[in-house]
Amino acid sequence: MNRFVIGDIHGAHRALLQCFARSGFNRESDLLICLGDLCDGWPEVDKVMDELLDLPNLVLLLGNHDQWLLNYFLTGDAPGIWLLQGGDITVGSFQKGISQAQVTLLKQAKLYYLLDNFLFVHGGIKPDVPLLNQDAETFLWDRSLVKRALLLKDQGREEKLTVYRKVFVGHTPTINFDETKPINACEICMMDTGAGWPGGVLTILDVDSGIFWSSDVVSDLYSGTKGRY
Repeated sequence: MNRFVIGDIHGAHRALLQCFARSGFNRESDLLICLGDLCDGWPEVDKVMDELLDLPNLVLLLGNHDQWLLNYFLTGDAPGIWLLQGGDITVGSFQKGISQAQVTLLKQAKLYYLLDNFLFVHGGIKPDVPLLNQDAETFLWDRSLVKRALLLKDQGREEKLTVYRKVFVGHTPTINFDETKPINACEICMMDTGAGWPGGVLTILDVDSGIFWSSDVVSDLYSGTKGRY
């Protein structure tokens, strides 16, 4: 079994298929760890979810956008702050209705995942607080660890910030720093390479080798389609 991690997909089913093909991902035997935010970007959220449901070895982490979507699934509530950040596109993707399997996929998503002292989380953690004592808002939204790692990187310093061998995070797009590849700072690996935004790509990485593969620019794959901008 090869072990892969993939960044924030944001409804980009076409980019997801490219990542599978380019990495040689074996959908029957390989492990895929998704860092969350399946939705709110491009209009194929339903296809992304169904694609992941077809994988026997999937670990899905809940993203902040996924939390909004799960709340919509469960209550029908669609707050304006969500709709303005891609929720309107996500709602429109479920033209054939919402399946119970899709609801269950998000209900069973994890807040973090540990594997051989690799930590996977959507947003971040507080390094000085045990994981069991941290709340969902930290795992889904917090960027303080990423900001600290980037500051040290800019200063040319490499320090150990956590007890983990590597911490893989999504949530903070690398394109905000003019980069479409994963950014490594200290032991933090930023995997959100901007698939939800114009000019960004989706990236999948082999956890053990560190080799990664990216899709085409996602906004080109969905040229002429309304995205989250």
